[in-house]
Amino acid sequence: MNKPIAVMFSAALASAPFVAHAQKSKPRDAYYITKEEVDAVNKTPGIDRTIRVMDIGNEHFSVGVIHRGPTTAAAPTAPATNTPACGTAEANPPKDLTAGLTHDKQTEGYYVISGEGVLVTGGHIVNGHMDPADSEVATILNGPTCRGVIGGADAVKRFVKTGDIVIVPPGVPHGWADVKDHVDYLSFRPSGDALPAGYVNPAIKK
Repeated sequence: MNKPIAVMFSAALASAPFVAHAQKSKPRDAYYITKEEVDAVNKTPGIDRTIRVMDIGNEHFSVGVIHRGPTTAAAPTAPATNTPACGTAEANPPKDLTAGLTHDKQTEGYYVISGEGVLVTGGHIVNGHMDPADSEVATILNGPTCRGVIGGADAVKRFVKTGDIVIVPPGVPHGWADVKDHVDYLSFRPSGDALPAGYVNPAIKK
């Protein structure tokens, strides 16, 4: 046997267990989430409720159902102690800025299933702080997240209603500005490493 070919053949054999293991981890079937499961999770307390996080081979994929009630003019929640600052520091930002956040690694797709409101996207985060690394947002929902208010002349306000779809790439600020009653939406989140595969919401876990 030609020596270079023999070396390559030997290397292939040596790596065969690794290759077999990698192939074994690939999904072999589809995932199903029923309307009943979505409804069950949507009845649980809280705003952002993950339904499932699934391993799709090259990345993880999360589906959640989010409920937001009427927006208020209240200032964004004070950051936890000793959380790193992020975004742009401004000494005197305008008082009417919308509370918002941005995710370092996480894309979000929204499909509005009921309600309506104004979604603010783009611009930049002003006077932000990172969510604690051990928080639910960082460990289950969205990975590293910067939270503050949305500023900048390039911020866009769009009225969003039932049936609309919105895609928010990583690093794009987003927040709700004018929800009169409520807005409920499914959130689809593909992620390389931000979310743990295998999570199932306790409301539907059997």
